[in-house]
Parts: sequence; structure tokens; C-alpha cells
Amino acid sequence: MRSRERYELIFVNATAPDTEDVVVVHRTDSSGPGGHPVYADDTGIVRAEISDRDEVRMIASGGHQVHAAAVSARPVS
Repeated sequence: MRSRERYELIFVNATAPDTEDVVVVHRTDSSGPGGHPVYADDTGIVRAEISDRDEVRMIASGGHQVHAAAVSARPVS
């Protein structure tokens, strides 16, 4: 199955579940620890491995990063 080129990563705030932050990421040439494609935003700071079942694994791009517990991926057409 061919991977999508772009996703929206949705970060939900546990204290305000009706709000969400959305970051658009695009496919890179890298693969993550699970063998799935790595996606990054334009800055390269937000990086995530996204499986063919839209499962998200955030990848640290620098030190002292704390990733949100609830992150989901939504394909972008």
C-alpha cells in the first residue's frame, strides 16, 4: 500500500478536549523505528512516524521535547 504524502497531526489538550492544535506534515525520505514513513512539518521540528493504519509515533527532533499523549493523524487530500 502506498503511503500518503501529507497528514494533519491533531494534538488534543486533555484539560480542554474541545480544542485541538493541528500541524500539517509531509512525507520525508526517512523511515522510523517501526519501518513506516517519517513525516515532518516545514520547520523539521515536528516529526512523526505514521503507519499504514494511521497510527502515530512522535519522533524527537531535539533535546528536551515532551510529546503530547493524544496525537492522531488525519489524511490530507
